[in-house]
Amino acid sequence: MERQGIIWDDVPVFLAVARSGSLSGAASALSIGLATVSRRIERLEACLGRPLFLRHHTGYRLTEDGAALVERAEEMEAAARAFGSGLPEEPEVSGTVRLATAENLATALILPALPRLRRAHPRLTLEIATDIATVNLHRRDADIALRMTKPDRGHVSVQRVGTLGYGLYGAQSYMKGRVGGSEIDLERDEFIAWAEGYGHLPAAQWIERALRGRAPAVVTTSLAAQVTGCAAGLGLAVLPHLLAQPRQLVCLDADLGIDQPIWLVTQTDLVFSRRVQAVANFLRELVSEQRDALGVARTSRTDA
Repeated sequence: MERQGIIWDDVPVFLAVARSGSLSGAASALSIGLATVSRRIERLEACLGRPLFLRHHTGYRLTEDGAALVERAEEMEAAARAFGSGLPEEPEVSGTVRLATAENLATALILPALPRLRRAHPRLTLEIATDIATVNLHRRDADIALRMTKPDRGHVSVQRVGTLGYGLYGAQSYMKGRVGGSEIDLERDEFIAWAEGYGHLPAAQWIERALRGRAPAVVTTSLAAQVTGCAAGLGLAVLPHLLAQPRQLVCLDADLGIDQPIWLVTQTDLVFSRRVQAVANFLRELVSEQRDALGVARTSRTDA
């Protein structure tokens, strides 16, 4: 019966046992299991049709046949190292990646963590565009995007990486001057609304339903203004937990039913670009690490 050919992964195991004189020593040197070492030695011996070691209670000793193979095995080991070292070093990630994202994600999530990306890839420049209303991946205005709207066209790769949670918030100063404790009073509570051109936003629609025709306390055109107005005690606002929690705002309702998925969108022909991959991996890890801050509000309590 024809013997099976040598499996080359067994050769380093043979050398490790020969050098250490034991299965345990070889297992430790190669960072593999003891049973794996034993199985590979037995497989190599079966393939060669002769024993390579004498088994003693004190350890493993080479047979004559085993000793005769050591030099050849070491030549193979040296050849394998030379084969790997012949490859050129992988070039450092460099260049510019254009990222389109919402301003709240840029300022509260991405920029504070950006030094980590810079340390890993000092020659990589991240160009961040937060005016996503004018940034279009279909026109190739950006290489990659982190956004709450899933694109419906263009040659792009799309992956959902997380959720941006929203709650109804008020300042401590506002909460002390109202009645009802933590209960929302749709008849008397003041609300901070969005301007007419922003009516497509889920937060704007929620406030519109809550007002039921009443006039808002103030109308704004930016999320930053919403947060500032709420912190000043002007009224209640629908805000991302990511922005409201660090301001010590009081959360009256942590689940408004308007949480938004966070999408990582990449130009399809840039998916395998090393600089774009570096940014994509950074964003995935960041959203995963900040999952709770993005999607969950800590329970807030205040005295009426």
